[in-house]
Amino acid sequence: MRTLAITQNITLDGSIEMLGDWFDPQAGDASDLKEHNEEVDARADALVLGRQTFEDFRGYWPQQTDDTTGVTAYLNDVAKYVVSSTLTEPGWENTTVLRGDLVAEVAALKEQPGKDIVVTGSITLCHALITAGLVDEYRLYTYPVVQGRGRRLFPDGHEIPHLELLDTRRFAIGVAYASCAAH
Repeated sequence: MRTLAITQNITLDGSIEMLGDWFDPQAGDASDLKEHNEEVDARADALVLGRQTFEDFRGYWPQQTDDTTGVTAYLNDVAKYVVSSTLTEPGWENTTVLRGDLVAEVAALKEQPGKDIVVTGSITLCHALITAGLVDEYRLYTYPVVQGRGRRLFPDGHEIPHLELLDTRRFAIGVAYASCAAH
């Protein structure tokens, strides 16, 4: 079975909703972070997004012609799955619209052969997958800022009694990475 990993940029106070300017995917000298992201991306061949995050990505990344991060190339090539009951034409190559029950659709993707499946952004989708127990790993990039507001990664009242720490790293731009497996 494939690993379903939630990958999120998160503030020190736990917000993943980007209400301020604390996150810029192309800011600063982040060569060590870029190298790490390339390693992590090489382990995945599928990306699942909610409709709003998909539309945000589609409106930004394909237009980046001078992207030195490698994100544009990765997103153009990876198999993308967008969960939506309203989107009819994705308008981005390698994209499939998942229209059915999202838990069943994602569970079926996990059963298919392949590499890791990554979910990023897509807070409502993440909450549904966490609640359904489909998430195998959390990959969090913590930014040293306190936003003081915004939606969080885990739904209110949701508990995970034990996570196994798999990896930690610190990057030159001050971002800390932690990867944890859910059991």
